[in-house]
Amino acid sequence: MKLKKRFLGLALFVGMSLFLASTAVFAYEAFLGPTGVLKWAKGKTYDGYTLIAPSGAKNIYLIDMEGRIVHQWKTQNENATTHADLLPNGNLLRGVVVEEERAAYFGGSAGMVQELTWDGKVVWEYVMNSPKGMFHHDFERMPNGNTLILAWEQKSWDEAIAKGRRPETVYKKEGVVQPGHPEKKIIHGIWPDFLVEVTPDKKIVWEWHVWDYIGPGPDQFNINYQLPLHVGPLYHGPDWTHFNTVQYLPQTDQVLLNSRNFGEFYIIDKKTKKMVYRWGNPSTHYKGRPPGGYTDDGDQILFGPHHAQLQPNGNITVLDNGTYRPSGNYTRVIEMDPKTGKIVWEFASNGAPRNGNSFFSAFQCGAQKLPNGNFLVTSTNSGHIFEVTQKKEIVWDMVNPIGVKGPVCTVEDNPSAIQVHRSYRYDKDFPGLKGKDLTPKGPLAPNCPDFRTILEQATANNPK
Repeated sequence: MKLKKRFLGLALFVGMSLFLASTAVFAYEAFLGPTGVLKWAKGKTYDGYTLIAPSGAKNIYLIDMEGRIVHQWKTQNENATTHADLLPNGNLLRGVVVEEERAAYFGGSAGMVQELTWDGKVVWEYVMNSPKGMFHHDFERMPNGNTLILAWEQKSWDEAIAKGRRPETVYKKEGVVQPGHPEKKIIHGIWPDFLVEVTPDKKIVWEWHVWDYIGPGPDQFNINYQLPLHVGPLYHGPDWTHFNTVQYLPQTDQVLLNSRNFGEFYIIDKKTKKMVYRWGNPSTHYKGRPPGGYTDDGDQILFGPHHAQLQPNGNITVLDNGTYRPSGNYTRVIEMDPKTGKIVWEFASNGAPRNGNSFFSAFQCGAQKLPNGNFLVTSTNSGHIFEVTQKKEIVWDMVNPIGVKGPVCTVEDNPSAIQVHRSYRYDKDFPGLKGKDLTPKGPLAPNCPDFRTILEQATANNPK
């Protein structure tokens, strides 16, 4: 009874908060609060099914708009999923964290890409877990059936100096210890990104390496650009470019890539392998002023961005995390026109940048632009997934209830353990769902109160 009263009181409190904020943009993120689907404004959302792979959990879930499980993949090993994507053939493509002995322990390191059938059977996998190639973050299945895979490769500091790195900027040539791991997990050298295209029979048929395009020019990567030490020794030293997104652009045979550490995204021509476009931080290649200190962003626009995506209208969207932004930490979703280089739409929580931290995730995240113009936003650090309209109204709101140790009813029950790297919404007519049993199997957290109903009732009882 005491626990029930706690849930009810908490839900009513949040319900009143939602009511009071009903005239403003509101994104629910808190240290204490209910989990599950908290809002669904029917008629304003892009209805369909949402795919989530809770970080550290073993299962992957497809849920309906009410947060009920319509399907789940019970993985056949103990390795966690980074994130997953539903393919048009109904299979699931996922990143797999190889826990036994990863070649590098940077954020986002994984080691394997795996394809599962609807029933969870492994039908394809590709392992990259060595200093010569360490899969991390992202992958994409191409129209030709091949798979693009992001990876790191290890280079020595002597090799970096030979490429033009100033010796005085080398941080700890003896290696850097990954925080949170045993002392033996020492990272040596510098680890630039590269990209490979892998066939179904696991042959590499195309590759592109940052290491081949180092220099000070506008279509090169400046080997002397590095994040400041206060961001962290790994990011200041070995984890140099830290890409996190790959998207193949079939109309132009190009690839869109995103660098968190450089704070910009790139378009690479697949045939020539040349960089043909970059945006987000002109100071990386001496075309703009770098941040100048306290509250001064300089000419840098993106800080720690993720999930850059080309849209059908030709614009590019990106989740700007705002990590270590001098003018204030706040996260936003951006849509920009690459023809003009101008931002044409953005969303941040009410009051940003000065007091907008109700929507802030320092790392990871995603922003999927839906066919109706809404965005499905994943705020990783809070396990928060919400849908926002072009008019900046929150029309669907969810806090992931699946923690590392199982379902939880409130954030307080499992703090910092309900993260989701990236989520996707699929139309009900998506080819991969054709003929599949999508009957609701029950809520993600079956023993928790129906917070959405409680909140709706609280709001109805307190009309404007």
